[in-house]
Amino acid sequence: MMPQHPELLWAQRSSKTNAENNVVYLTVNLPDIKESSLKFGLSETSLQFSATAGDSSKGIDEKEYAFELDFYKEINATESTKRLNSRSLYIVLRKKDMEEEYWPRLTKEKVKNSHIKTDFSKWVDEDEQDGEAAAFDDDDMGMGGMGGMPGMGGMGGMPGMGGMPGMPGMGGMGDMDFEKMMAQMGSASGGAESSGISADDDDSDDDGPPPLEDAETAK
Repeated sequence: MMPQHPELLWAQRSSKTNAENNVVYLTVNLPDIKESSLKFGLSETSLQFSATAGDSSKGIDEKEYAFELDFYKEINATESTKRLNSRSLYIVLRKKDMEEEYWPRLTKEKVKNSHIKTDFSKWVDEDEQDGEAAAFDDDDMGMGGMGGMPGMGGMGGMPGMGGMPGMPGMGGMGDMDFEKMMAQMGSASGGAESSGISADDDDSDDDGPPPLEDAETAK
């Protein structure tokens, strides 16, 4: 049986001056990789991966996975790093060229690959880079999630969106109560003008017949 192609998630940063922020984040999104079976080849222009993944004790079939890809531009292979945990293989590729421009894609060839997807948890738009780079963590949560927080901010609107649902709701409740109160006040005021009886003596002093009578007397 042919090995399957695992899902790849990628994001990037770019910088002319800071190598730490001139990187590609690549995650082989594959749980339960057998470390003893992992074959990982990295050069300045390409990456080769193969491994067995799965856990029969959890009822997950063990399968063979593999892929090869040529990078859009050269990387610094010796400075790049990787970290294997129970959920994925996380790789930080150091871009060789120090430049502000983002790579338009991960691969050299402009070919659609359904297995390569944008890692929105780490992605920051090119014009919204905040200088913070994702890093590794020691536990299985991976620093990817933590490092991705600035990226989420870069995607925009999350804090505002969090507040918006509550505000219209609160505003709506407030408007309903206010309108109801005004309607009751208006009804009470109207009744006072027609019958001379007010539900609220204070309101009648301000809005009831006396001011009208005073106005007629003044004429």
